[in-house]
Amino acid sequence: MGGNNYYVYIMTSISGVLYIGVTNDLRRRVIEHKNELIDGFTKKYKCHKLVYYEYFTDINYAIRREKELKGWKRIKKIELIKKDNYNLIDLFPKIN
Repeated sequence: MGGNNYYVYIMTSISGVLYIGVTNDLRRRVIEHKNELIDGFTKKYKCHKLVYYEYFTDINYAIRREKELKGWKRIKKIELIKKDNYNLIDLFPKIN
């Protein structure tokens, strides 16, 4: 999962807090979130579960999509996630 691969992803916590990010290495980034290796929002709110991601080959499209999703209301984000991952299972094992 390197090279010209970019991902917009959504992490969640047990309490339902959502975090949207962008990365060029989804596996590494999710491991960082799960192990709280980076100070910030996901560490504070314990966003450890990958529930959604999209793949891009152009960083500009990925960043644009990340900003778009961040602008959505929570209910719309949940609907997007549940369209492909109704039970909000952790998708990390599928990318591992």
